[in-house]
Amino acid sequence: MTQTKRNIAIIGSGLVGSLLAIYLRKYGHTITVFDRRPDIREVEFSGRSINLAMSNRGWKALKEVNIDEEIRKIGIPLDKRAMHVIGKAEYYQKYGKEGEAIWSISRGVLNKKMIDLAENAGVEFRFEEKVWDVDLPNAQVFTGETEKGEWKAYDFDLVFGCDGAFSRVRHKMQRRSRFDYSQDFIDVGYKELTIPPNADGTHKLDRNSFHIWPRGQFMFIAMPNLDGSFTCTLFMPFEGDVSFESIKTKEDAKHFFGTYFPNVKNDIENLMQDFFKNPTSAMVTMKCYPWTYWDKVALVGDSAHAIVPFYGQGMNAGFEDIYVLNSIIQEQGDDWEAIFKNYQEVRKPNGDAIAELSYRNFIEMSSKTADPMFLLQKKIEKRFSEKYPEKWIPVYSRVTFSDRPYSEALAIGDFQEKIMQEVMAMPKIEEKWDSIEVENKILKALEMGH
Repeated sequence: MTQTKRNIAIIGSGLVGSLLAIYLRKYGHTITVFDRRPDIREVEFSGRSINLAMSNRGWKALKEVNIDEEIRKIGIPLDKRAMHVIGKAEYYQKYGKEGEAIWSISRGVLNKKMIDLAENAGVEFRFEEKVWDVDLPNAQVFTGETEKGEWKAYDFDLVFGCDGAFSRVRHKMQRRSRFDYSQDFIDVGYKELTIPPNADGTHKLDRNSFHIWPRGQFMFIAMPNLDGSFTCTLFMPFEGDVSFESIKTKEDAKHFFGTYFPNVKNDIENLMQDFFKNPTSAMVTMKCYPWTYWDKVALVGDSAHAIVPFYGQGMNAGFEDIYVLNSIIQEQGDDWEAIFKNYQEVRKPNGDAIAELSYRNFIEMSSKTADPMFLLQKKIEKRFSEKYPEKWIPVYSRVTFSDRPYSEALAIGDFQEKIMQEVMAMPKIEEKWDSIEVENKILKALEMGH
């Protein structure tokens, strides 16, 4: 598909902005990426991250522009959860079928790589150049050192806002009539911590697992890096009995890690140091509509639909935005008004669905993964889906190992959950969970549902 060459601005040099730049360069457009931050290839990464979990949707978007193999070199496949429950031996839960895995990739390492690949494709990056304003009808971008200082004006044909949950581009769109916007912070924050490698560079925990320490109101996760370390994230309420606010001294931190995470006590010194050095970050779900302004401006990724990170789908959803946008370009050719209209209509319901799924997964990961009845329910589902793979795909697999719409995964997941609630209410379910009676009950409910 050929397009008339356009002069395009992308605001934000993060993962979504960099990948979008690579896609649009394929059509021969002139691409300029603006970012208020310095070039991350030249600065130390900030200790404000969660390792990324690349899954099917992300890989599909990378494959379309032939960079997937390059990115696989900087990731580690994780085919299971490793559960660390107090009073129990560590145990494992397989994610999907044989060969299905999510990939742990450091956000900083991936972002640097994506900027390199975009530059190699002929994209111009303008770091430390903050966009203060966008003239939406004319696709004009204004940058400057300060809000009150002198601004530079740039003229473009199209502007893409890829500048995250607190997007400057969206902020400008919000001032227009009939623009819907909501943001919802959860009362749980997160802090990045590190478990260093063994002296010989090997990992201290299983390197092909996503490690979870579920503790009800809070939890700790660890994802492996290529250098033998683990990037860990502590999710915990901001205030309350056990909270970020309640840990004031090194002694408090030592007691906290020793009590709740006894199997990482050898790394307590390191964890405590990170605890007081790294910032505590907030998490927000952000929804808005419309995502576009005529044939001039569009929001992509977090600027259109920021979500909490508990399904590992934030980046994957942003990459899928780009894949879908590209498919629509292939159909619509040069009609940017039709492209943008179609793009937001297709993606908005899926943005809302993954926001809901991500929030629910937070509840599941922090409290339910240690609940015996929840684990039994998952065991029944797994057994049934192995026997009838065409009748039952677990919702996690629909989200993570498929590229069907998120909205479909949410609707089918709700239907399946209703069936499972009836199954779990059966008398003596613990004894007959693998019986033909249970199997028939599920089959009958599925028939009635269709």
